[in-house]
Amino acid sequence: MNKAIFQGLVFDASGNPATVARVGEDDTYVVVEDGFRYHVDARSVDRQVLDSFAGQVQSNRDLIGEGMMKMLGKDDLFTKVSVDRALNRFGEQSERLFEAGIPEQTRAYLGMLGFRIHIDRQGQVLQIEMPSQPAPDEE
Repeated sequence: MNKAIFQGLVFDASGNPATVARVGEDDTYVVVEDGFRYHVDARSVDRQVLDSFAGQVQSNRDLIGEGMMKMLGKDDLFTKVSVDRALNRFGEQSERLFEAGIPEQTRAYLGMLGFRIHIDRQGQVLQIEMPSQPAPDEE
């Protein structure tokens, strides 16, 4: 059974929210275009988003690792190894989301921050809008 991980955060190309409907054992995102309802496999869309996140994590792994160590308030070899291991296992951990999903409160919070995924009727991710913080000198 596949759950729609990003339920409430997926929109069509025009910015209309995509609802979620179950087809058999799996969730689908429903995109309405010209009066037709297109059921798009939620796992396929969610996989594209998670792969995008994984790519961002890998391309920024040094910066993310430093930030995690600062957040933990530790700067020793054992913490670095733990952080590196967590970053290496990002893909494995994301697989668990297909079983458990993201809690509704977390999805609501992401939506309030402006996180949105735009897809077309074939289920291709067109854009991922991510909330961002202003740079320190932009404040």
